Amino acid sequence: MNQSVMPSYGRTDIAFEKGDGPHLYASDGRKFLDFGAGIAVTALGHNHPHLVKALTDQAGSLWHTSNLYHIPQQQKLAERLVETSFADTVFFCNSGAESVEASIKLVRKYHSANGNPERYRMISFEGSFHGRTLATIAAGANDAHRAGFGPAVDGFDHVAFGNINEVRNAVSAETAGIMVEPIQGEGGIRPADDRYLQDLRLLCDEAGLLLMFDEVQTGIGRTGKLWAHQWSGVTPDVMSSAKALGGGFPIGACLATAEAAKGIVPGTHGSTFGGNPLAAACANAVLDVVLEGGFLDHVIEMGNLVEAELEGLVSRYPSVIDSVRGVGMMWGMKCGVPNGELVAKAFDHGLLTVPAGDNVVRFLPPLIVEETHIKEAVGIIETCAQEFGS
Repeated sequence: MNQSVMPSYGRTDIAFEKGDGPHLYASDGRKFLDFGAGIAVTALGHNHPHLVKALTDQAGSLWHTSNLYHIPQQQKLAERLVETSFADTVFFCNSGAESVEASIKLVRKYHSANGNPERYRMISFEGSFHGRTLATIAAGANDAHRAGFGPAVDGFDHVAFGNINEVRNAVSAETAGIMVEPIQGEGGIRPADDRYLQDLRLLCDEAGLLLMFDEVQTGIGRTGKLWAHQWSGVTPDVMSSAKALGGGFPIGACLATAEAAKGIVPGTHGSTFGGNPLAAACANAVLDVVLEGGFLDHVIEMGNLVEAELEGLVSRYPSVIDSVRGVGMMWGMKCGVPNGELVAKAFDHGLLTVPAGDNVVRFLPPLIVEETHIKEAVGIIETCAQEFGS
């Protein structure tokens, strides 16, 4: 076997050479409906004309200068993210894991700047996923991701997802903050209850902790609001973003209040590529579209259709699809059969989906899908269910 590419992935035996909207076209001529969206990345679908123009225009003038100099495209992007969120300030990087790392560092630095360097521990949750760096696999709760990479980075305490009493009991004199996904993605599309997020906010305020939301997968309109936490009315102190932010071009961001970021001064953190002209131009183009009037309303409308259609499958094929959960364009089908088998069958019928924990199959379509695409996708899942037998 040729291992010139390090074999760290269990890849499906296919390669894609072209994309258009919600569709991908393989090198062997097959056409697929893409309801994985590059794992919640290609929010505007493939080959979106506005995104392509922004990228090519910027590529024709300037790609990269480094953060040693002012970057107007980055400044514009930061101002727009601040205007449309709780944040006062933004740090740019290249990926979700980097945005989470930056958030963790920012939380620790906040307490150090306040004269409390002993407060460095973060409370995180069972079922969580925050990335693949040494710190983020320690923050996450997947033993398989940590196996062989020990000793684990110190500073993370795990509690049950959704149990506020366990969180309270985990707070110590060394606790710096709480990090939570408003909806656990890799963990199986497990939404946090609004009251639970509100209780976390109250606890942080009472104990002098910072509340950090990981919105790498849920942000940039995926749930029908720009940020998933906006459904709950809860405001975090720090938030990580990536995936859909660049529409497929790598970029990540750590958003924070001015108070939370008080310890970040020149030299405390950095990134060579983060927020360079090309990446920032792409992210600005994504925001151009997502922030257009009616765009998020469309996500909510189509999300309601997804819910109704999937619930219909549950009623008709309960032994194959046990239940569904999610919001907007972020849905999980809890399976009564092995989720990998359903993903494989859907693939054979021309539909791309993504597996997740808790034996879930994720529906993560581009936010631009229409009713016909949703009904086609659900029709394929129904065909798969029939092949399993109801």
